[in-house]
Amino acid sequence: MSDATRPGPTVFVLFGATGDLAKRMVLPAFFKLAVEDLLPEKWLLVGNGRGDVSHLDFQGHVHDVLAEFGPKPEDGPWEEFKKRLRFAGGGFEKADPGSLLDVLEESREEVGEDAQLVHYLAVPPSAFARITEGLGEHDLAKGARVVYEKPFGTSAKNFRELDEMVHKVLDEKQVFRIDHFLGKEATQNLHVLRFANGLFDAVWGREHVRAVQIDVPENLGVEDRAEFYDATGAVLDMLVTHLFQVAAEVAMEKPKSLGAEDLQAAREEVIGCFRPLDPKDVVLGQFEGYTDIDGIADDSTTDTYVAARLWVDNERWQDVPFLLRTGKELAESKQRVSLILRQPTGTMADVPKNGNVLTLDLSGNGAIEIQLVAKRPGPELQLDVADIGLKLESLPDGDPLPPYVRLIHDVLVGDRSLFTRPDGLAAVWAAAGPLLDDPPRPQPYPKGSWGPAAAQELAAPDGWLAGE
Repeated sequence: MSDATRPGPTVFVLFGATGDLAKRMVLPAFFKLAVEDLLPEKWLLVGNGRGDVSHLDFQGHVHDVLAEFGPKPEDGPWEEFKKRLRFAGGGFEKADPGSLLDVLEESREEVGEDAQLVHYLAVPPSAFARITEGLGEHDLAKGARVVYEKPFGTSAKNFRELDEMVHKVLDEKQVFRIDHFLGKEATQNLHVLRFANGLFDAVWGREHVRAVQIDVPENLGVEDRAEFYDATGAVLDMLVTHLFQVAAEVAMEKPKSLGAEDLQAAREEVIGCFRPLDPKDVVLGQFEGYTDIDGIADDSTTDTYVAARLWVDNERWQDVPFLLRTGKELAESKQRVSLILRQPTGTMADVPKNGNVLTLDLSGNGAIEIQLVAKRPGPELQLDVADIGLKLESLPDGDPLPPYVRLIHDVLVGDRSLFTRPDGLAAVWAAAGPLLDDPPRPQPYPKGSWGPAAAQELAAPDGWLAGE
């Protein structure tokens, strides 16, 4: 990275530094930035938590995290990296900042008094308000950038209260509400695929698209974060966050530019067109054996599966169903966005079902796939479905960054293009309101299945492309 594009001196404060999210996502992403030489020339990472942990012990903890989740310490500049790790124990809140103020004073002396402060809240949403108020009370908010994990709120009312409190302490330009699905290379390629290719831009709407599927089934369980998951469930953990945001990426009108303000404005405008979810258009499920997990109440009704039919009430997408699905302990793990095109009328008979489908695979480094109808080789006119695929990592000199790596780098350089805004989130909670107020009872489904059978009716007549 050139000095012109490298972030300036930075002190990165990681709240919840020994928690599950920090271990699985944030710390590995930060080390990956070091591997790719994308960190500032001068930086320190200060972990914060309730425990009394020495700087040396925290360095050992981070080493163990990287050994488990990667990049491996030996595959990067570990010796230099560990020298920049600090820990401030005793927790942090308005009434008691623990040792964080002292550690930050020392850090600023080392990095520079003008160092950019970045606060990353890798903590449960219930702690957002407490930490934010503490930042304001202890003069750690001025000029700082603050990253909030999802979900930003748990209901429309809770969102409004949290948003009002945050803006008493911070200006909106300081706030980075992270949704790692927006940081995926393939999600960003939605813009390029559509806006840079007339072939696809011409069919992007109700005239040519019969249905859109955003399908994120997971074969993973919830044992490693049972307590968090039971307080959240699939609707809050995935539907009103990742799936709604991806739906907005698909459905948005052309932004004036791909700059941060124009891109955010287009995304939030279309979310305002989401019709409030009708509970009759939603199927919730809970996998069998969920309540046998340690930390889960025997009578828990938390949803581990959700399938929903969403309508976008604007001219481009009127009457086109957006079918959203996700769940735990399902048959396979996939992350796919599919536009099912309408079948041509006349001339050709016996055209195969779902023969024209454009799919973006969001998993890994991403891929673009096209299903089209072709003549099967031979003397007779027989139609079949052919597949064409482009793996994005196969592009020359392609070096995609994992989502958390990309988004943390964007925070370091101050780019808010791929982060959510409060007007869009307000519209998200308005659209989810009827479901949250009157959710259907979760239906049981076997582990390793595709979820409750009732969900198949939502996707009729096409069925779920990723499996039934």
